[in-house]
Amino acid sequence: MTRSIRIRQEAEDDLSEAYSWFSGQVQGLGDDFLAEVDRALAIVAEFPEKCALIHKQARRALVRRFPYGVFYVVEPNEVVVLAVLHLARDPELWKERT
Repeated sequence: MTRSIRIRQEAEDDLSEAYSWFSGQVQGLGDDFLAEVDRALAIVAEFPEKCALIHKQARRALVRRFPYGVFYVVEPNEVVVLAVLHLARDPELWKERT
């Protein structure tokens, strides 16, 4: 069963920040980043428990081609995205969102 995805505002802000940064590096790279995040989200929606638990009930899906992770929790009827962050960032940033 495919679950719906709900992206919290903090995660939307993460995406916007990363998109802006990648867009400023190479033309089209920001769009490539968003496409890869969408790809990761599609997999999470289809197979929400595929990714390992990394903290309490939070899971992390890796974004292909980019050193980013999609941090999320699985709820009965939806997947809630907590953060989309560079993997070198302080893990306390997303842990505070759980």
